[in-house]
Amino acid sequence: MVKSASNEGSVRVDLLGGTLDIVPINQVLRNTITLNLATSLKAKVIVEEIDYEGVEFVSIDYESTTRHSSVDFTNEDFEGETFGPLSFLAQILHHFQLTSGIRLTTESGSPPGAGLGGSSSMGVTVYKALCDFTDREFDRQTAINTVQNIESKILNKGPCGYQDYYPALYGGVLALKATDSAIAVEQLYSDSFKNFLESHLTLVYSGKLRLSAINNWQVYKDFFDHENGVREGLATIRDLTFSAYRAIKDGQFDDFLGLLCREGAQREKLFSGIVTDDMRSLYSKLRESGHVIGMKVCGAGGGGCFILAHGPQHKEAVLKEITRSKMKVLEFSVEAPL
Repeated sequence: MVKSASNEGSVRVDLLGGTLDIVPINQVLRNTITLNLATSLKAKVIVEEIDYEGVEFVSIDYESTTRHSSVDFTNEDFEGETFGPLSFLAQILHHFQLTSGIRLTTESGSPPGAGLGGSSSMGVTVYKALCDFTDREFDRQTAINTVQNIESKILNKGPCGYQDYYPALYGGVLALKATDSAIAVEQLYSDSFKNFLESHLTLVYSGKLRLSAINNWQVYKDFFDHENGVREGLATIRDLTFSAYRAIKDGQFDDFLGLLCREGAQREKLFSGIVTDDMRSLYSKLRESGHVIGMKVCGAGGGGCFILAHGPQHKEAVLKEITRSKMKVLEFSVEAPL
């Protein structure tokens, strides 16, 4: 029998507190929390044993099949263009010393550059599948630490946040709290909050590719150089996030929604250009008609996706206007805790 393993993991929608998950900003500001949720949009992975002296990469997203000999898995090749966009996956396989006799089939759970943490979700999903394939003990925190270190090498754009890795392994609605010794994970999921989120939020893909890591690096520098009001702005985001955390805990979901919108407005001030002209035009039309109360761009520094917040009675009108704008609605549900 051919040996195989499979796994799938949620991509996330960040709610409040992005950028606060970058070390050591998360410690310098003190008492930081990042809130996000696991969606039904899933990264999918299959690992199979095959008769080949190397690795066969099957990408559903790229509609491609690529083979690499086991001798290609070297640091020199990783630093070059040998693997192209598959370098992240190749380096995770190299970490497991699985560079021969393997077929890895992957499918992303989100569009490219969407700001939903798709690559990070894929990374930990692959890691879990490889643990199953090799009968290794799986530890969530070890997986997150390892994959984040590998992805940091790939991005090479300065420090990276940690929030994107957690929803794929924990599910639900998460509060990620920075402590002196670890990132504490608190589950905030409830059926009532799930229903509220799904009826009051619409996730939109603008079609524009964004690179949050580049924006993050500028904000990181400004934070420590005390320039452009970034430290004060992130402190405001911290306070809004803590208030939103308390609102969820107290069941004050309408208050949470207002705080989400305020965080989105504050973030726009910190990250130049995260709201495109097309996004702003759509939001302005919906705001003028009274169909939305706010907007939040996904991704710590902006992504191709954004959230529109609205009452459930306005959902249909919001969807129609999105269709007219030629943007795409990404239907999702909030996943239960794992």
